[in-house]
Amino acid sequence: MQHLEEKFQAKIDAEIKIEPKDWMPERYRKTLIRQISQHAHSEIVGMLPEGNWITRAPSLRRKLALLAKVQDEAGHGLYLYSACETLGVSRDELLEQLHTGEAKYSSIFNYPTLTWADMGVVGWLVDGAAIMNQVPLCRCSYGPYARAMVRVCKEESFHQRQGYEILLTLSKGTEAQKRMLQDAIDRWWWPALMMFGPSDKDSKHTLQSMKWKIKRFTNDELRQKFVDVCAEQVKLLNATLPDPDLKWNEERGHYDFGAINWEEFWQVVKGNGPCNKERVEARRKAYAEGAWVREAAMAHAEKRRQRQATATAQSA
Repeated sequence: MQHLEEKFQAKIDAEIKIEPKDWMPERYRKTLIRQISQHAHSEIVGMLPEGNWITRAPSLRRKLALLAKVQDEAGHGLYLYSACETLGVSRDELLEQLHTGEAKYSSIFNYPTLTWADMGVVGWLVDGAAIMNQVPLCRCSYGPYARAMVRVCKEESFHQRQGYEILLTLSKGTEAQKRMLQDAIDRWWWPALMMFGPSDKDSKHTLQSMKWKIKRFTNDELRQKFVDVCAEQVKLLNATLPDPDLKWNEERGHYDFGAINWEEFWQVVKGNGPCNKERVEARRKAYAEGAWVREAAMAHAEKRRQRQATATAQSA
């Protein structure tokens, strides 16, 4: 076993992708299932806070763009569930874990979207943080996950630009629109910083995931990079980030920023956020109401299989 693990690590160190039929340590497989399924769940649950604004978008152009974005998120979930299934776990099992609360998804999607400005801030901050997390995953050591992330990241970059364009428009609007913009930034900034996960000293999985090259950067490294980018981008919106401690540190070459409320983060992770129960219940309801579609698809597939079997037998 030790010899197999040494060969496995040597393959990873040589930047050779691990494929589904390759030997892998059980811990590596379980780590990937946890991370990829959490990512897939986040894409699917993430459709909910935006979906309720499709009918209320302020123009046909905005409606079409938001509809396309939500559709993209469904596709991302499909890619990721498919990648996870290559590790020997069924989609039904993954969804059961989500519906029972055993599996987690990104804490950010347990916050409500109260105004149209939230659609812009979700695109700018939430999708921006997602891109910061996900671009390094294109070089993940597990092949199916890395390849899925290439397309996901291309589409997420569109989502971020869409969100920022909404905010730019609001920043040039009425005083009420400018206040709505600032209010949305104030509510979403700190939850967006929490998207990168707990601080490095409290992260149980980071060191091993980096050794296996599932992750390429630590949570705190990615969070710092995100702050540095957003602190400059917010200036173009004539808005501010809600952090009195935010300031450029010449010696570090980075922005210093204030302390994150980790108690809030852990409460949301444990299921006590503003919308936790609402989000999970919506997914359970959708799964139950979609049972007839799954049954019809299975019946159709079985009918096609029988038809092909009969045709094969007749031609033999």
